[in-house]
Amino acid sequence: MLTPALFELKGKIALVTGCNKGIGKAMAISLAEAGADIIGVSGSLAANGSEIELAVTALGRKFYAYQANLSERTALLAFVEKVQTAHPIIDILINNAGTIMRKPAAEHPDEYWDQVLALNLDAPFILAREFGKKMIERGSGKIIFTCSLLSFQGGINVPGYAASKGALSSLVKALSNEWASKGVQVNGIAPGYIATD
Repeated sequence: MLTPALFELKGKIALVTGCNKGIGKAMAISLAEAGADIIGVSGSLAANGSEIELAVTALGRKFYAYQANLSERTALLAFVEKVQTAHPIIDILINNAGTIMRKPAAEHPDEYWDQVLALNLDAPFILAREFGKKMIERGSGKIIFTCSLLSFQGGINVPGYAASKGALSSLVKALSNEWASKGVQVNGIAPGYIATD
């Protein structure tokens, strides 16, 4: 068991995508419990009074809410610019937002494929690249990607999801190889099925 002193994040700021529910919400709360202030983003996040905001602020931490459609490139880049202007230093990036669309591979439409890869792969790469640049300049930063067990086993009827998560696990390794010597740690977690709403 880790003691609080080994996981002390007081004075740090963490950006958590997909923070409004499930794994992202749990990670945002855990980071706040360790002392980090939270920048939360989700396509459905309320500007004020969300459950995640109330949970984080109840811990005595600051919460900055952003609503953005990360699967749409223009909105994604506008979000990055807005956050970098308001918060020049991001210590921790949690690339967690994702989606899944189910249809057998032979019937899986281009729209499903494009939508899943835009959110699950394109957005995390762009966020890591843009916030990673600043981390490299400072010689310090942490990036965590939410991959999946399907990164390794493929799944059934979820070809876009499996492809995106498999690529994401390779991206973690590529960025880790490039950035470890520059003081930026890049890791991925690969959860299995999680009971969420």
